[in-house]
Amino acid sequence: MKKLEGKVALITGAAVGLGEGISTVYANYGAKLIMVDLDPNVEKTAERLRKEYNAEIITVVANVAHKEEMIAAVKKGIEAFGEINVACCNAGVCRLAPFEEFTDEMRDFHIDVNIKGVWNTCQAVIPEMLKEGKGSIVIASSVTGDIVADAGEAAYAMTKAALVGLTKCLAVEYANRNIRVNCSQLGYARTPMVEKMAVESNPEDPESAIQSIAVGVPMKRLAKPTEVGELFAFLGSDESSYLTGSQVVIDGGSTLPETMSIGTN
Repeated sequence: MKKLEGKVALITGAAVGLGEGISTVYANYGAKLIMVDLDPNVEKTAERLRKEYNAEIITVVANVAHKEEMIAAVKKGIEAFGEINVACCNAGVCRLAPFEEFTDEMRDFHIDVNIKGVWNTCQAVIPEMLKEGKGSIVIASSVTGDIVADAGEAAYAMTKAALVGLTKCLAVEYANRNIRVNCSQLGYARTPMVEKMAVESNPEDPESAIQSIAVGVPMKRLAKPTEVGELFAFLGSDESSYLTGSQVVIDGGSTLPETMSIGTN
């Protein structure tokens, strides 16, 4: 039996990037999927997964920043599959700018998607999980904000660090009701979001910005979205049944070196 067989998972930001990687791994492990994204191309991604894995999938075009849309997405998932066992709160955004030039609109964009989006998703799914008497929530935080930060990432760092606090509080609040809440703390993966950040960092040569990231990672590469998906699958499955409130770093060792110039290597 596959590790996610019999489970219904709601995945936000599912059309591309990390969300596509998470959805791919979940489909491979036998989960039924509710793929949510603001991008209508989420259906195109879902169709690929149906063909490759014979997966049962519904798609919902919705904005995680709008609570009523997430409640409606959950309702559609319940109508289709009868329950929701796992929620992967993956949808997120990052825009770079010097702090003194950061507009209120840019700040609020991060808050609306990165914080309110996770908040709304959790508030939409937890009542259904309480009805079932169990559930697992996996929140996509980051090493950025809680552990490290780069210049220009003030809004992203602030919002991703906030998700660590939300993870811990929800884990405590729902532990005795059999709902587990954990978060991933990713370094860098090769995704459209990172490629956009590379353009913002070095418009003339964005690929060099990406390669420079890899130089600072002991494993000398960025993560594949499906590698992140494997972590989400573990945290969503019964294999992690005694884990809650955990912060799991997945960064190829990038936060480990004290320097990049001292040592025997």
